[in-house]
Amino acid sequence: MDRTFRSRRLAPAVALAAAVALTLAGCSSSSGGKKAEESAADASAGRADTPRMTVALVTHQAPGDTFWDIVRKGAEAAAAKDNIKLVYSADPNAGNQANLVQNAIDQKVDGIAVTLAKPDALKAVVGKAVAAGIPVVGLNSGLADWKKLGLLEFFGQDESVAGEALGNRLNDVGAKKAVCVIHEQGNVGLTQRCDGVKKSFKGTTEILYVNGTDMPSVKSTITAKLKQDGGIDHVVTLGAPFALTAVQSVQDAGSKAKVATFDLNKDLTGAIQKGDIEFAVDQQPYLQGYLAVDSLWLYKNNGNYSGGGVQPVLTGPAFVDKSNVDKVASFAAKGTR
Repeated sequence: MDRTFRSRRLAPAVALAAAVALTLAGCSSSSGGKKAEESAADASAGRADTPRMTVALVTHQAPGDTFWDIVRKGAEAAAAKDNIKLVYSADPNAGNQANLVQNAIDQKVDGIAVTLAKPDALKAVVGKAVAAGIPVVGLNSGLADWKKLGLLEFFGQDESVAGEALGNRLNDVGAKKAVCVIHEQGNVGLTQRCDGVKKSFKGTTEILYVNGTDMPSVKSTITAKLKQDGGIDHVVTLGAPFALTAVQSVQDAGSKAKVATFDLNKDLTGAIQKGDIEFAVDQQPYLQGYLAVDSLWLYKNNGNYSGGGVQPVLTGPAFVDKSNVDKVASFAAKGTR
């Protein structure tokens, strides 16, 4: 695998089993229950005999974004193994996400795992959770802010490093002009990805903002950009659904541009196998969800801090391309990569 960045200090995993889930009030909130049992069905039997815990996982997932389904599957697997009631809720609006965290505090959960795509909007409510004695860990977004906000641990990738890695990969394939498509304005992680690409890529990088909640608009905006500028030879997207849409835009525009992306799903691995997408950066979202939930069990039951409470636990980046996609595709088909 080219330029594989190995994750480090990963918490150990033991056998998985079924979990029951609990629903919190809030936008787009839902819980595991039978779904959690089914997601853990492929694992060997066994569950912790420690007292039942309730953990809230609160993300900035937008409707239809399959990336978060993978994060949630990892979280459900850890919850099943650790005898945890997992409460999942999500909202892409930062104010609404903060309200969901407040709901978790009001429910007196035993731990909270939260994404910090817009850390300023979450700062106050995270502080309330910490003041209430509820341990909080971060995942996916917020690597630069998790310690400032008083979180115990963080699980994810350094988005700036990931962006630079992709920029270097563009250099290797001889790219000259790339457009980096940001599908959510104000999301610090997405901005860091494109900034990283610009930093290391020796060619020209332009930023293109699209409305990620309106996929037809995403398609038409990318298509228009490619028709306007025939010099673009690479479209860089920041999520699997947007990469698949960009492939359609390239075709509609009659462009010869190649598509590269961050993040995977089963459809995207198939697109890499067919050659429609050149490569993807994998941050292992299943691992992020699993480790975040498992870390709260370890903290409560054994006082552990992954990364010593000082360093983040990195889950990426690693490249998936035609040379290794077949190894990843079987896991992606199960919805875990």
